[in-house]
Amino acid sequence: MAGGGNFIHRVLTYVANELIVNGLANSPAFQRFAVRSSKRMEDLANIAAQKKKEIAEQVKDLSKNMESSFKDKGY
Repeated sequence: MAGGGNFIHRVLTYVANELIVNGLANSPAFQRFAVRSSKRMEDLANIAAQKKKEIAEQVKDLSKNMESSFKDKGY
């Protein structure tokens, strides 16, 4: 009997998933949300890449400054 219940559960899950996926795929509001979300994530990734580059440059400059400071002091 447990096997039959599992089968029914799988069928109901499949049908529910199909209805949800089709409903979202045909929803203009959801499509707008998806496009906006995708664009925002892309923007955030670009901002993060730029910040990473800026920090790497700052660390490089700091390293050069420390190195020259040590040389000036005779270390």
